[in-house]
Amino acid sequence: MAWSFSGDKAVYLQIAERITVSILSGKYLPSEQLPSVRQLALEAAVNPNTVQHAFCELENAGIIVSKGTQGRFVTEETQVIENCRKKLVKKLFNDFASKSKELSVTKEELLSILKEIEL
Repeated sequence: MAWSFSGDKAVYLQIAERITVSILSGKYLPSEQLPSVRQLALEAAVNPNTVQHAFCELENAGIIVSKGTQGRFVTEETQVIENCRKKLVKKLFNDFASKSKELSVTKEELLSILKEIEL
């Protein structure tokens, strides 16, 4: 089934984010090979060049590495993955805090609500 994409961000960035979340959540483990460009393009129903562009973004970020003709693999450097996870969580919290501020929610109210949430 084709992936769904929003119109607010480039498709290649959305693909890169989806792969990043898969890595951070443990779907793909350190040193594990990722599906090929063609496989992901078919799965997502996009042009292979779009997936290639997403992979380039992930390589530049150090989250994945290319091993020539063998394919692309999740980095073995767990610190890179952990740093990426922290960066993403901070972004989520900042977005959440901004929206909460628009609603005039205080820091104390936010902390109280967070304590009520089960993870």
